[in-house]
Amino acid sequence: MLGAMFRAGTPMPPNLNSQGGGHYFIDRDGKAFRHILNFLRLGRLDLPLGYGETALLRAEADFYQIRPLLDALRELEASRGTPAPTAALLHADVDVSPRLVHFSDRRGPHHYELSSVQVDTFRANLFCTDPECLGALRARFGVASGDRAEGSPHFHLEWAPCPVELPEAEYGRLGLQPLWTGGPGERREVVGTPSFLEEVLRVALEHGFRLDSVFPDPEDLLNSRSLRFVRH
Repeated sequence: MLGAMFRAGTPMPPNLNSQGGGHYFIDRDGKAFRHILNFLRLGRLDLPLGYGETALLRAEADFYQIRPLLDALRELEASRGTPAPTAALLHADVDVSPRLVHFSDRRGPHHYELSSVQVDTFRANLFCTDPECLGALRARFGVASGDRAEGSPHFHLEWAPCPVELPEAEYGRLGLQPLWTGGPGERREVVGTPSFLEEVLRVALEHGFRLDSVFPDPEDLLNSRSLRFVRH
């Protein structure tokens, strides 16, 4: 994948942007990319003592399709054994703010009509005391609009799916961004609360959490505003 990005004749992927002057911005995790470069340079995996983001690094290695690095990570995790999971807390809340957007809709060479469409902006906050799980959540949602303070146990996401009635140019002018999840070949757009919470639920269960509380309606899990998970 990394080689294909810069191969002549290959269409530029959406997460690679030319910055001019021979510089490129790859819209992936920059902190993890350091270890990917070192592996490609040295041919071996050298990680700092106590490195706790192997899940994130594995997701990045999978994105770039570096099979030897994936094998090295599997060997590393096998050599560490499977430690007993420590007690941890995971909290996810999501809110939606609808707004009416007005725009000029071209119906002919000299014919424009004023149109309106509802745009839903979603804001989510994720808090987790397990760095491994937090890294997996960050990897699951890529680097779409979010703040990632280094060492912080939480991060924020904001996205707005583009309604079919809204022209792409107008969507871009409004500064809106979609949210994607999944790896290469299985990339999916997160279009609302249910699809977002479904991804959070998957990651939580993969890391040994159990659902502790649902707000406001425990009977409507994927349309809730807040989920709390615990691991004892």
